[in-house]
Amino acid sequence: MDGLLLYFEDERLLAGQIARAADMRAVQVKRHRFPDGELKLQLPAALPARVVLLRGLDMPNEKLVELLLVAQAARSLGVGHLTLIAPYLAYMRQDMAFVPGEIVSQQVVGGFLASLFDAVITVDPHLHRVSRLSDAVPARQAIALSAAPLLAGLIAARRPGAVLIGPDAEADQWVAAAAAAHGFDYAVCVKQRHGDREVDVALPGLSVKGRSVVLMDDVASSGHTLARAAEKLLAAGAASVDVAVTHALFADHALTTVLAAGVGEIWSTDCIAHPSNAVSVAPMLARALGELS
Repeated sequence: MDGLLLYFEDERLLAGQIARAADMRAVQVKRHRFPDGELKLQLPAALPARVVLLRGLDMPNEKLVELLLVAQAARSLGVGHLTLIAPYLAYMRQDMAFVPGEIVSQQVVGGFLASLFDAVITVDPHLHRVSRLSDAVPARQAIALSAAPLLAGLIAARRPGAVLIGPDAEADQWVAAAAAAHGFDYAVCVKQRHGDREVDVALPGLSVKGRSVVLMDDVASSGHTLARAAEKLLAAGAASVDVAVTHALFADHALTTVLAAGVGEIWSTDCIAHPSNAVSVAPMLARALGELS
């Protein structure tokens, strides 16, 4: 397709894969950090009419400033159509105010992105109380792709006949889609959260005794929900418990926490670069670019 793909150095590998699949030229945004923490970014002096920016929004706060700087500069250089590929889209979980005065970050960040970009493409955004990405990010085009079929194919190859378990009710959409793709049995746990790292998990009624189980979710962050679910599944007689997630955030000691609970293998997509990456979303993202108007 016509146009240019801009990327930052830390996402060079994924950018190259997308660019090759989409037949685009990829150019790195030059980035310098001053001693006081401010950023200096540099784009090519000449840009085409259509530009795509790849920037995943894990560890998002500084990256949101980068988006503002790049988008405004690109417009000043004559870019007429600007697309953001954010394989991981931050601030989608806070979708309502639970106490008076609490900021609904989904609305704020979603509106910010829509003000900068004509199109936003992401993978498995954590949407709970809204059904469409466009409700959270009201850009001209807001495209939410799913990695569930990709992970399902990997699971079918490595754990044929596995039981898919979602660690909480919010995971049902991904687990159900993956199960439908290959005919897996599936169910979801019931989670009660007491804090960022304190959770209780109740297993579903589906028997897992003697069976391979794969815990599947959109994101692994603190790892505590996955760890509690894995412990209970193993105690219930599961032959093995592995984990498949779209977004491998694994903050702090999350990976250690999950493995210490008895999880065998962890598989993730390359939405976020991590040693657990096992499937690539690049072809899927490239196809989505080709379908933009």
